[in-house]
Amino acid sequence: MTACSPNNKVINETDTAVPAKADDTGSIEVGKDYHSFANPEEITVTHLDLDLRADFELKQLSGTVALDIQRAQPGANTLVLDTRDLDIKKVTVAGEAVPFELKTADENLGSALYIELPNNAERLLIEYQTSPSASGAQWLTPAQTAGKKHPFLFTQAQAIHARSFIPLQDSPKVRVTYTATIRTPKELLAVMSASNDPDTERDGVYEFNMPQAIPSYLIALAIGDLEFQAMGPRTGVYAEPSMLQAAAKEFEDTESMLIATENKYGPYGWDRYDLLILPPSFPFGGMENPRLSFITPTVIAGDKSLVALIAHELAHSWSGNTVTNATWRDLWLNEGFTTYLTYRIMEMIYGEARYNMEAVLGYQDLQNDIASLTSKDQILAIDLRGRDADDVFSNIPYEKGALFLREIEQKIGRDNFDTFLLQYFEDFAFKSITTDEFIAYLKTTLLAQYPDKLSAERIDLWIFEPGIPEGAPVPESDAFVNVDSARDAWLGGNMSANEIDTNAWTVHQWLYFLNNMPEQLNDKQLLALDTAFDLTNSKNNEIAHSWLMIAVQNEYKPAYDRLFDYLTSIGRNKLVKPLYRELSKTKEGKAFAKKAFDKAKAGYHPLTVSANEGFVN
Repeated sequence: MTACSPNNKVINETDTAVPAKADDTGSIEVGKDYHSFANPEEITVTHLDLDLRADFELKQLSGTVALDIQRAQPGANTLVLDTRDLDIKKVTVAGEAVPFELKTADENLGSALYIELPNNAERLLIEYQTSPSASGAQWLTPAQTAGKKHPFLFTQAQAIHARSFIPLQDSPKVRVTYTATIRTPKELLAVMSASNDPDTERDGVYEFNMPQAIPSYLIALAIGDLEFQAMGPRTGVYAEPSMLQAAAKEFEDTESMLIATENKYGPYGWDRYDLLILPPSFPFGGMENPRLSFITPTVIAGDKSLVALIAHELAHSWSGNTVTNATWRDLWLNEGFTTYLTYRIMEMIYGEARYNMEAVLGYQDLQNDIASLTSKDQILAIDLRGRDADDVFSNIPYEKGALFLREIEQKIGRDNFDTFLLQYFEDFAFKSITTDEFIAYLKTTLLAQYPDKLSAERIDLWIFEPGIPEGAPVPESDAFVNVDSARDAWLGGNMSANEIDTNAWTVHQWLYFLNNMPEQLNDKQLLALDTAFDLTNSKNNEIAHSWLMIAVQNEYKPAYDRLFDYLTSIGRNKLVKPLYRELSKTKEGKAFAKKAFDKAKAGYHPLTVSANEGFVN
């Protein structure tokens, strides 16, 4: 997402009424989850038992969730849960109804659910149903799937959308185990972020168990016309039948990635690691749901050029799923570590040259975000008070976080840093931690071991200040030297597009070639590139995105039919949002964007709709 949620403290009714605003001058309370109403410091939910029926006609999940609880404060009897647009029918303890109240909804957080529990109650049952417009669930018609025969449902809980399909303590600080019984039409298969049996009978009733305690944002469900193909002893892929073989071939190196990561950073702790290929409306590249990563089909390129996404979601099995950010302010602890591990996994499997190319492209993505974001949004430990939790997602927690770790690696040596990471993953296994806890851990480990190479001041500069610190590592790749030369020669009129020798270019070189073009090109130049390389019809979604951005910036109309098809067939925000943003800069472009958006909206995920509707209205 890649794909998280925040922290909690004791909450009373007045606390929940007015969330802290982003412009408050008061300091952030470390460990407080500003995106949850829940009160785990009083009563903590430890386990969920779900029993839900999926109704594709009504676009609803309905049924019950049983919650096991522990009192963190003796005598506490008011349980506060997070919900969003849920219809709560009844709450019972040992078969007896108990009082509950849904508070007035907050725009970003949903509604707090207050439940009065009897003394010594350890378990409660909630009967409820979801809204057809639940922010964390997308119901697709058969026409919106690859097979065109059956409907499809998938959930996306990160950052704080689990509360839209389960009443629970929706904070990454709260970890739960869960079981589930999911009831579906008999022709469909249900899978979850839990134990999935590839040989299960399709009988319309599917049972799941997640024995490891996970944060709520990692609870995930999908239902569709799915089949399974193994890729190794512990890895396989679920997909619609028409996509299954292509996906299994594209991602056949997943088992090798798993073994290499285990050898470097410790045992894989989740039994199996399978992939689920979703319909193209999935709003993210991937989501690291444990045991079953949810993956966009836009990375099936036919040449393994985009499989860094798989390495990223796999890496989350260590950084994120096992060691988790405690609040959304701390997302960089998930994504920075995972992005760093992604580069290392790619190097182990595909070699140093690919590692260097991908690191350069990632660094350029980071520079672009720094140029477009306000200074407060360039900080790793971001202030999200009073804001939508989804605002945390940019290249800052990912690429800046990874660059910070790369600097530490270069200062103390790779082997020493790997030893640190191995111990870090072990020391915080199945725990949720804050940025401040991580800094304290650094002080007792690396800062104490390498006082001549690392300083607390430099670490604070990386974490609490905007931008990239002076003297930070700058990734380089020899593979891009000839690309720069070719681009410069063509732009200077010393070489025609047809004379550029691209036969040996990788996808990464193509992206570097296009992403570093000047913003303004003339029609003759654009036509020459398109004629020589057929860029408008590129089958690689990343290359097509880069070319279409150039086309929009220069109003290159021959690409606009493809642009329209692209916007209406893909829901991945990384690919469509920059195009909508660029189109919105002109009156004509905005009209084009609105036409595409209006056609695509019904098939977009709610997160994609909310991220882009402002560009067309």
